[in-house]
Amino acid sequence: MTQFERLTIDDIARLAKVSRTTASMVLNGYAERYRISAATVERVLQVAKEHHFTPSQSARALRSRRSNTIGLVIPDLTNSAHAALAQSMETLCRDEYGYQLVVVTSDEDPTRETEGIAHLVSHQVDGMIVVPCTADAKRYQKWVKRLPLVFADRRVDDADIPYVVTDATETVATLIGDALTQGAREVVYFGGQPELSASRDRLAGYRQALAAHGVTEHDDWVFQRDYQRESGHALMEAWFAAHQRYPEVLFAGSITLLEGVLSFINQAHKLGQAPGRLMVFDDHQLLDCLPLSIDAIVQDSQQLAAQSLRRVLDMLEGAGKPESLQVPARIHYRRTR
Repeated sequence: MTQFERLTIDDIARLAKVSRTTASMVLNGYAERYRISAATVERVLQVAKEHHFTPSQSARALRSRRSNTIGLVIPDLTNSAHAALAQSMETLCRDEYGYQLVVVTSDEDPTRETEGIAHLVSHQVDGMIVVPCTADAKRYQKWVKRLPLVFADRRVDDADIPYVVTDATETVATLIGDALTQGAREVVYFGGQPELSASRDRLAGYRQALAAHGVTEHDDWVFQRDYQRESGHALMEAWFAAHQRYPEVLFAGSITLLEGVLSFINQAHKLGQAPGRLMVFDDHQLLDCLPLSIDAIVQDSQQLAAQSLRRVLDMLEGAGKPESLQVPARIHYRRTR
């Protein structure tokens, strides 16, 4: 038995000494249409204010067929890139469009992701933006008849679902190419799940740079697991154990992988030894505070959020299927060039 009391419109009507219908009309903004007196309106609103009452959002959604909520499914809120995307989207929803953003996380688990999507759909969100954690198109295709759905940050190539992603291939190729132009001849790559579009795009940029500079990829240069911090630590530990040194250049495919790499370097050598040059996809202000100069690719979280949200809202208004988009990124060079 709960100790909390949940007020209803019936309670407000009783306290204001009006009918339930009158209270409902006042609280839902229809007082003028039904010519309810100013004194009655003031009395109902005063009672509602004193008791911190607002009409049921669920009831409003049933009447209007709109809940004024947008769902966002992301893998991990501790990932600074996904947290930045969620923050940008929440601000846009609230301040620009009058929507409430509802966020669930998948933990990079397809089953949890499907459960999260189903939860949001059951709560009548008007549209949904998903950072997919799997390349299985069937997991997403079944939802497109229920509500507007857009992918952000990652895409699923076999799904006929619009997406807004970072133009990672060209940006990674530029960053890796800079190291090769300056004479590097060993560039090791740590990446995430190979089936994800983000992983494929980043690895494609890496290989594009090698090819452009006539550098042959070695068997012990490319390693892919997932984007967890623990994987970055394990990959760096294994590479160092095999070679008894750090690579000339190391590119980490995410800020979380870099965290793991740095944790090993700090644990093993207190940051006194490190790869000759460190690079990472995604950026964080804390990198400015390290004794190591780490070049980073900066995603435009604001544009990723704005463009994906705009596509969802356009579909809600009856527009056709929107075009997908690649958003440019930029490079934050910390190392003296």
